[in-house]
Amino acid sequence: MTSTLVLVVVICVVALAFDFTNGFHDAANAIATSVATRALSTRQALTLAAVMDFAGAMLGTGVAETIGKEIVDISPPGGGDGVSMIGLVVILAALIGAIVWNLITWWFGLPSSSSHALIGAMAGAGVVGIGVSAVYWNAIVDKVVIPMVVSPLVGFGLAYITMKAFLLFLTKATYKSTMRGFRRAGIVAAALMALGHGLQDAQKTMGIVFMALVAGNLVDPNAGIPVWVKIAAALAIASGTFSGGQRIMKTLGNKIIDMDPARGFVAQLVSASVLYATAFLFTAPISTTHVVTTSIMGVGATKRKSAVRWGITRTILSAWIFTLPAAALVGGIFCFILTFVFRV
Repeated sequence: MTSTLVLVVVICVVALAFDFTNGFHDAANAIATSVATRALSTRQALTLAAVMDFAGAMLGTGVAETIGKEIVDISPPGGGDGVSMIGLVVILAALIGAIVWNLITWWFGLPSSSSHALIGAMAGAGVVGIGVSAVYWNAIVDKVVIPMVVSPLVGFGLAYITMKAFLLFLTKATYKSTMRGFRRAGIVAAALMALGHGLQDAQKTMGIVFMALVAGNLVDPNAGIPVWVKIAAALAIASGTFSGGQRIMKTLGNKIIDMDPARGFVAQLVSASVLYATAFLFTAPISTTHVVTTSIMGVGATKRKSAVRWGITRTILSAWIFTLPAAALVGGIFCFILTFVFRV
């Protein structure tokens, strides 16, 4: 087995490990509101989320192709086809950087973005390993930075309006029976949310593995994502989802607002809608964490301004702001180290 093939295999393993950490880091996104409103037990919710994550991962490849082709140019020096060792080193450094940032924010219970951690680490590693010109800055602005700002605002606004409409429509409804209905509907919303999470986040790992295969000259750059890559990424994120999410679940489910079944249902329904729209219409790799969190804020704000615990919200926003640059720094540092290790 050549050194290039060994490195490609290592990257694939690390990429799937990242996918696993993404799953347990983001499990709370899909199920926190269902558990907080007692629509499902934690184990039931995790099982449902894992199954739907797997199904969502198999629905498309638009986001995967954005990650694989529109963030960093990993072509061999001088262009053309062939093995790009520096490209493989950049990909490996980016994965390590993203995993490190994921673990840091998971430990502190902060719902930061695994997607932005990966993209930031890729940009930082690309600058250090190849150069500033290797990073597609326009694509990052158009498909990462702008959606990073717009999608949470849409989530907040749409959740606020939708919740207000439900409150107006159900003014004369009986409280207990209405909440019972929303609790049941919340199970469907949780499934839709998990499906959207798999559609968005598992595809990011598919894109990374595809990049490694291209850099190792093992697949045609113009070919589609191999089926085995889709299945492997889907299994990894589903396994991660089933394994974790307890720390961040407490933040999303209890610390931002006091969640009731109606607000939990609306927050998840709106979040899922935003994820589907961005994946299918814009192929933009947005953050499920950002959308879920702001949707929860939106439904909470329909009670009163003080219903949202803005102190924890400010902490979350700080983690969002620093994720891209912090992950870029970590990815750049690991790329600097790995260029000496692999002598490229």
